[in-house]
Amino acid sequence: MRFANVRGRASLLVGDGAVDIAGASSDQFSHDPMLALGRWEELVVWAAATDLPCPTPFESADLGAPVPRPRQVFAVALNYRPHVQEAGYADPEAPLVFTKFPSCITGPYGTIGLPPGHVDWEIELVAVVGREAAHVPAAAAAEVLAGLTVGQDLSERLLQLSGRPAQFSLGKSHPGFGPIGPAVITLDELADPDDLALTCHLDDEQVQASRTGSMIFSVGQLVEHITAVCPVFAGDLIFTGTPGGVGNRRTPPLFIAEGNELVSSIEGLGEMRHRFLRRHPG
Repeated sequence: MRFANVRGRASLLVGDGAVDIAGASSDQFSHDPMLALGRWEELVVWAAATDLPCPTPFESADLGAPVPRPRQVFAVALNYRPHVQEAGYADPEAPLVFTKFPSCITGPYGTIGLPPGHVDWEIELVAVVGREAAHVPAAAAAEVLAGLTVGQDLSERLLQLSGRPAQFSLGKSHPGFGPIGPAVITLDELADPDDLALTCHLDDEQVQASRTGSMIFSVGQLVEHITAVCPVFAGDLIFTGTPGGVGNRRTPPLFIAEGNELVSSIEGLGEMRHRFLRRHPG
């Protein structure tokens, strides 16, 4: 199943079109993506048993964040060894978790404002929680996930790395700094959800390429680690870390400039495209 936000309405992507969930269910499920996600298990059963109407065409610009208002957004630092090495650290002994503020979430296409500073890319696999859960063992993590989507953990490095301790959450939470999409893909749609190719291009240059199977801590291990401390809720997001190739570790460093296009792709999950414009003060 491919769950999306089309023109602000919870939808299923079928072929090249979309089916409005509220319309197809005679309002059994809400048009609000967050409310529909809140009944994820029922929604999956309904979708599998329902003869869906013909999908309606849509444009990429119609797609918003499939999870527009998550309650919690977790993120993981240093979860690929090449990124650990380029950052000059040793492999972590346990997942290094921080947060992105939910107001940074945006959709898979469009423009993002550049704040002052050094804005960097970080393509990431994002796990989407499908139901409230706590103390979930790694082996059972798939049972609490709605699916996976593409994400970018955009980062303004000057703010992020300022101070002691560093300001990770603020530096990674400017408006638009958490693009996700184009859809939440259920695990059964993927041949191997634990090993997906991911690539990131800045204009015509490939800046990141890896596979999610290279993560130090798997999605299951991350779910176990997080839920051992706090419960998760339907629609919560887990940004699972970025591979090597970020801009601030290059020689010389390279950052996103006005007019650049960032293309973020993960095998089986789709592609996001964002153009960057200088943000006006005020």
